[in-house]
Amino acid sequence: MTQLRDEFEKYVKLNIEILVLGPDSPKSFKDFWKRKSMPFIGLPDPSHKVLNLYGQELKILKLGRMPAQVLIDQSGLLKYVYYGKSMADIPGLTELENSSGN
Repeated sequence: MTQLRDEFEKYVKLNIEILVLGPDSPKSFKDFWKRKSMPFIGLPDPSHKVLNLYGQELKILKLGRMPAQVLIDQSGLLKYVYYGKSMADIPGLTELENSSGN
């Protein structure tokens, strides 16, 4: 998520909205959000309802939920889905930009 934070202004210029869902409790999520100064919307999903709906994987041996990035266009259609294989497996801005149709 810090990568998204660090490149936030670039996403804004591309008209890409960022919404992050996390598996933590509302309090833990809010505390993390404040501590890391995240400039975009973050929502806790402690019951994993939305995270499971989009197929985010849980891998205990790799320390938790694997990164998943989903781009949804303004009409609600999925434009791009990426499931990371490790905690560091996150697509860069160029890949997201190319997938978003901008």
